Amino acid sequence: MSDTQLETGTKWLATAGLRPTRQRLTLATLLVGDGQHRHVTAESLFDAAKDGVESVSLATVYNTLRAFCDAGLLQEVTVDGSRSYFDTNTHDHPHFFWEDEARLTDAPADQLVIAQLPDAPEGAEIASVDVVIRLRKKA
Repeated sequence: MSDTQLETGTKWLATAGLRPTRQRLTLATLLVGDGQHRHVTAESLFDAAKDGVESVSLATVYNTLRAFCDAGLLQEVTVDGSRSYFDTNTHDHPHFFWEDEARLTDAPADQLVIAQLPDAPEGAEIASVDVVIRLRKKA
């Protein structure tokens, strides 16, 4: 990791008021160090961290991703009810889920039109709307 990538990761943590522990900094740098948005699973981030200098357990990856979500740094996108992806782009936007590759990518938000949502039940409010468009290769 370059000094610039570490600085980017450190600043990202600081925006949410998170203390830059070695493990958090390692994962933050992998997530945002190059300035690109990405979609990761806990397992894919754990695999990427294995090649780094700082050792990080899978449990630490899960806990850190949860802390990043709670701090507003990541958006969790759940696919199939059991598989979660973590997105560094926290703005509302739709996703494509590529079933054949188990991969999540951004879908063009400017092409999505939601004409109307149902009313929330009494005593509830709509917190967000997640749009995941499932894709598979044509036969």
